[in-house]
Amino acid sequence: MSENIEKRGGSALSNLGGKALAVGVLLIAAWVLIKVAIGIVSAVFWTVVAIAAVVAILWALNRLL
Repeated sequence: MSENIEKRGGSALSNLGGKALAVGVLLIAAWVLIKVAIGIVSAVFWTVVAIAAVVAILWALNRLL
């Protein structure tokens, strides 16, 4: 009987450790995905800014010349 209780306790502890590991992996994966999403948004933003700057330069040159 006492062996059965020890096995359950060890199994519960192992199950808890597995869940804690799964939560840790999910948190790390979410952090990486957020960083990637921020990088993509940043790249799109700076591309739009660069295109707007070129358009502004062309417009200004057209008005001046």
